[in-house]
Amino acid sequence: MAMMQLGFVSAIVPELNLQQVIELASSIGYQTVELMCWPPSKADRRYAGVTHINVLELDESKVSSIRKMLESHRVSISGLGYYPNCLSSNQEEAERCCEHLKHVIAAAPKLGVCQVNTFIGRDHTKSVQDNWPRMLKTWRPIVDLAEKHSVRIGIENCPMIFTQDEWPGGKNIASSPAIWRKLFADLESPNLGLNYDPSHMVFQHMDYLKPIRDFIDRIFHVHAKDVRVDQHLLDQHGIFAHPNLYHFPKLPGLGDVKWGSFFSVLSDAGYQGPVCVEVEDRAYEGSLEDRKASLIQSHRYLSQFLHL
Repeated sequence: MAMMQLGFVSAIVPELNLQQVIELASSIGYQTVELMCWPPSKADRRYAGVTHINVLELDESKVSSIRKMLESHRVSISGLGYYPNCLSSNQEEAERCCEHLKHVIAAAPKLGVCQVNTFIGRDHTKSVQDNWPRMLKTWRPIVDLAEKHSVRIGIENCPMIFTQDEWPGGKNIASSPAIWRKLFADLESPNLGLNYDPSHMVFQHMDYLKPIRDFIDRIFHVHAKDVRVDQHLLDQHGIFAHPNLYHFPKLPGLGDVKWGSFFSVLSDAGYQGPVCVEVEDRAYEGSLEDRKASLIQSHRYLSQFLHL
C-alpha cells in the first residue's frame, strides 16, 4: 500500500552542503527532502537564496554522485524548490526568475525528479485582474516546458504579503481557491497544481480542510507548517495590518492547525505524496543546532499521524 512520505524543506539549513542535508534527513528518519535550487547569490529575503543543487552545473558526473548518495542513505528528493517572483514589478528581476525556473524544470528529470515547487508571483502594486494578462503570457511557456519534460509544478498557496515591502497585494497571486480555479482553467495544464500549505489558509481565516477535498487531483506536494494567530495582537492592529504584526509561523503542533484532522482528510482523499516540514519558527532559529532540533521535534510529532 502506497503511503505519504515525511520530509523537510532544505531552506532551513543553508550552511549544510547537499551530502550533509541528506545525512541529516537519514539520521532523523525522514524519507524525503525538498531541495532548494536558487541560483547561487545573496538572498533578498528570509529562506531565499539557498542552493543545495546548482542546476546550472548539473553534469552527468554530478547527477550520478547525487543519485548514489540518495540511494545509499535511502532518502528521495520530493521536489526541487525555487520560490521567486516571476511577475515582479521589476521587469529585469521577473525575467531573471523565469529564466532560472526554466533551468530548474529542465534539471528535474536528470535527477529522476518529476516535481518542481514555486510561486506564480505577482506585481504587488496591481490587482489580481490587472496581473492576469501578464501572468498568462509569462506562465504559458513555463507550463509548456514542464509538460515537455513531464514535470509537475506545485504552486505554494502563500500570499507573500507579510511585510511592508510586499504590501498591498502580496507577491504571489495563487492564495485562494477562487484564484486556483481560474488559474487551472486558464492555463489548462494537468502539470500545474498545488504545493499545499494549510498554515496560509489559517491566517487568512479560511478553511484549510475543504481545499483538500476540492483540489485533491491538483495537490502534488504538501508543506507541513503551522501558524499561530494571536487574537490580542489582531485586536490591536486589525486584519488589514501587515500579518507579521499578529501571526507567527510555528513548528507543527505549536500553532492553530489541527494536524489530526488534516491528515485524516488528506488520507481519506487519497493523497499519497510527500509531506515536507517547512521550518520558519523564529523560536528555533538561534543556531544550527536549534534548527536541527526543530526538525527532530517535527519528525517526532508528525510521525504519530503517518505510517512510516
